[in-house]
Amino acid sequence: MKFVVTWTARGSGSGAENEQAVKRALEVYSKWSPPSGVTFHQFLTRVDANGGFAVVETEDPKLAAEGPAKFSPWFEFTVVPVIDVTEGVPILNEAVQFRDAIT
Repeated sequence: MKFVVTWTARGSGSGAENEQAVKRALEVYSKWSPPSGVTFHQFLTRVDANGGFAVVETEDPKLAAEGPAKFSPWFEFTVVPVIDVTEGVPILNEAVQFRDAIT
């Protein structure tokens, strides 16, 4: 299953506190690697330095929770399961046909 992961910096402290938080987050990140069983198709950072995005794929949804759990002190995460548009459009078409059939 594919997931789109987004994160934004918490940044609720003073400038000095936020700077320390960034240093600590980068230190932790330097020791982290994605768990076995997760493929990162895209791993992106926002140009404004306030977060990022990833498209990840795994057969075990619990693995999609691993990164957010480790980095939650510094970032707020959303993890959304997604399907390819070529798979989604037929489902939407079937839903329209289903509703149209109800009189």
